[in-house]
Amino acid sequence: MLRNEKQFPNFTTSGKDMNLNFLAEVIIPTLGLTAKTAYTYRWSFNKNFAPVLGEKKISDVSRDQIEKIIIPMPNQSGYQALMIIKALYREAHLRKWVKENPTQGIKAPKIRVKPSRFLTWEQIEQGDFGKYNDQIRFLALHGLRWGEAAVLTRDDIRDGLVHINRSVHGDTKTASGVRTVPYLGYFRPFPKTRKPIARVLAPYGVNIHSLRKSYAYILKTNNIHVTTAQKLLGHASPMMTLAVYTQVLDSEIQETGAKIASSLGLILGS
Repeated sequence: MLRNEKQFPNFTTSGKDMNLNFLAEVIIPTLGLTAKTAYTYRWSFNKNFAPVLGEKKISDVSRDQIEKIIIPMPNQSGYQALMIIKALYREAHLRKWVKENPTQGIKAPKIRVKPSRFLTWEQIEQGDFGKYNDQIRFLALHGLRWGEAAVLTRDDIRDGLVHINRSVHGDTKTASGVRTVPYLGYFRPFPKTRKPIARVLAPYGVNIHSLRKSYAYILKTNNIHVTTAQKLLGHASPMMTLAVYTQVLDSEIQETGAKIASSLGLILGS
């Protein structure tokens, strides 16, 4: 597990006597993470690296040892663990605490985003969500995460914009979560927990997070560029936005076939 500095009396700025546990203790607070993300980093480090490599000097940890931990892990967990160890050694290398970075060249596991169901705006307009109609429409038209929406007040809506700068956890999920989006109406205060809204969405086969995908789909179908959509959604990486943008409805596939056939003078199904 991570240890405090007093347990490392031989630590020097050269990093010669520093072990991996202490490196994590020193570096994680400097990465500019939200409290929630920092907790996740520490939890993943303690689970995956501390039991095997934690007591090793950082200069003695090899690429093979790191890969033996990463490779057997599920892709999502392995990707997260690799990003953590890469961040630690990147900072150690910048500070010249190690001569070589053992994470250099380790390929990140591929994360496959499963197609997830969402509702189109037309489906939301036609749906009946009881007393939460407005809240659901608001989420679909503004793309807020539940934690961001739950603390939103009327004072956060001004000059035609929704100002998003906090969540139920205090800070937004990432620094890029601090943003403004055009206000399109339907704001009403949200319930204290997500359960009531989740309950009325369940019969439609979706959850609250699906409404962020509804918003992304609205942006996509209105030809909003992916980098603009990234900012509106508060994604840290455009790759996350692209993963949503590449989702299509079955009807779009059929429409694409019809457009291609029409342009080439072909008859579908012939």
